[in-house]
Amino acid sequence: MSIWEALAVFAAGTAAGTINTIVGSGTLITFPVLLATGLPPVTATVSNALGLIPGSISGAIGYRAELKGQRRRVLRLSVAAAIGGLGGAILLLMLPSTAFETIVPVLVALALVLVIVQPRLARAVQERRDRTGTPSRHADGGPLLFGGLLLASVYGGYFTAAQGIIYLSLMGTLIDDTLQRLNAVKNVLAAVVNTIAALFFLFVADFEWTAVLLIAVGSTIGGQIGAKVGRRLHPTVLRTLIVVVGTAAIVQLVLR
Repeated sequence: MSIWEALAVFAAGTAAGTINTIVGSGTLITFPVLLATGLPPVTATVSNALGLIPGSISGAIGYRAELKGQRRRVLRLSVAAAIGGLGGAILLLMLPSTAFETIVPVLVALALVLVIVQPRLARAVQERRDRTGTPSRHADGGPLLFGGLLLASVYGGYFTAAQGIIYLSLMGTLIDDTLQRLNAVKNVLAAVVNTIAALFFLFVADFEWTAVLLIAVGSTIGGQIGAKVGRRLHPTVLRTLIVVVGTAAIVQLVLR
């Protein structure tokens, strides 16, 4: 890897760490850069997953104030993330690299629709529950969210691009809480998936240590930047940013 390639990977890692903490989809920045340095797709995916672990942890730490009072929720949902992440990592080594290419843009598009309509949907559901006297939504999203996050984490362990957007759409629809607090949970879940998948990859897959270290340092810095910026965003602005980034992700995934 030349010095210019190294700088490009570091810059991509920083940008990915920033955008992952705020929204998600940072892999769409790092993955093409790693491919441009000559790494094979699976090696690039594994190296990316390893490198983004510190960034995910950094972003979660940056959102620690929003995590207060969510310990039970985080622990429960982390189980789904861990199981799904391991399953996705195994699939990465078993399935062809094009296995998810058709379905991923559709998943991201559906997630964006949920993000857009979530406030109106939440109000409609609550009004109906008030009229019928039915209980409020489960504090942890119930079995439906657990299952949804399990499947999303399988995809996350496989590739991770736009994983955070899918998490936010599911939690926003099924949990009655602020977008910023759910974003904090999203960062923890992403860290769990990346860590579980990476631990598996360490023993069974090839990776490029130079790329891993460059992305790790960059994403750690980016995680702190993302936390400082993201925590100040108004919910409407954050929701708009999610839609913009998600739309760009769909375009890149379709054209790739």
